[in-house]
Amino acid sequence: MIEAFSQRRGATIYMLVWLFFGLALGGVIALASDTPLANAMLFAVPMTVVYALVAGYSAYYLCRAYPLGARPAGAIAAVLTVAAVVSSVLWLLIGHLWNTLTALPDVPWAGLVITPQLSALIVGLGILLYGCAAAVHYVVIEFVRARSAERRELESMLMAQEAELRMLRTQIDPHFLFNSLNSISALTSSDAGAARRMTLELASFFRQSLGMEAHKMVTLGQELVLIRHFLAIEQVRFGDRLRVECAVDDAAGVCLVPPMLIQPLVENAVKHGICNLPEGGVIRIAARRAGSLLHIRVDNPVDEDMGGNLDGSSSSGNSTGSNTGIGLANVRQRLAGAYKHEASIRWGRQDNNFNVDIAMPAHTTEHRE
Repeated sequence: MIEAFSQRRGATIYMLVWLFFGLALGGVIALASDTPLANAMLFAVPMTVVYALVAGYSAYYLCRAYPLGARPAGAIAAVLTVAAVVSSVLWLLIGHLWNTLTALPDVPWAGLVITPQLSALIVGLGILLYGCAAAVHYVVIEFVRARSAERRELESMLMAQEAELRMLRTQIDPHFLFNSLNSISALTSSDAGAARRMTLELASFFRQSLGMEAHKMVTLGQELVLIRHFLAIEQVRFGDRLRVECAVDDAAGVCLVPPMLIQPLVENAVKHGICNLPEGGVIRIAARRAGSLLHIRVDNPVDEDMGGNLDGSSSSGNSTGSNTGIGLANVRQRLAGAYKHEASIRWGRQDNNFNVDIAMPAHTTEHRE
């Protein structure tokens, strides 16, 4: 029985079951033929252990060669019947050989008389045990096949999910690079030194982001380091107009998030908030852990004359909005792909502030469900 012996626990259980049959056979022989119990056990137990290996492997390979549903039921039954009879007869012959070897002179506890009734009992029991072994093998084979199919389906789903998340993530870098290069282009004519500093900061930003590329998850603390590089780039452009307040508790900083999940929100805050305010304003980034949830908030001022909500209407879970830009839409889809219904994102305008709130599982070690 290949599946049984693939693990030590399975092999132990398998052999214990057959040992029980050997003890039972020895007890029946002792009671039915007035044979001493020691003689009956010495005959039955070793012989049954040998049959456990012979019948187990024979039934396994026949069940693999004749899978259910692939061949006619009559053909399968005929093959298994012939195999069971042959195995039982061989088992009886092994019993005769073993009895001859153990029938030592002057040893009263060894050897017994194999009567026609005992021979019939051994053959009949061998056929029955062979059939049970075949039935167990079919059950195990179908169980393993079902588990393999389920595992393949799960792997396909995970691969599709990872491909989708990878595609969504690749939208971020070109989008950010396009905006940054436009800013550098605008600065080259007015402040060449600032354009050079911005180029160096941009190189540092992408060096940091490339280091995160190989990871499916990074800590929120690592994400904030990347955001500080981004804000340093924008600081060259906006100067004192851009101010940042960051309040992240220690428990939240070690939680895992998808790479570059928060950066698009901060970029939106600069592009749609600070950029439209002559006096500038403060971008606030806050994160806290509450039990099994991680709460992240990005808040920024907006022009009071700007109608409606920034970058789309309030959204939660997997819903979509027709006016949603690449930033919030991308973050929403990445959250849905990584956490399904366990994560949500909401955004909206309150007075002259626009805020984005994310609630997601607070994981500190990367794992898949």
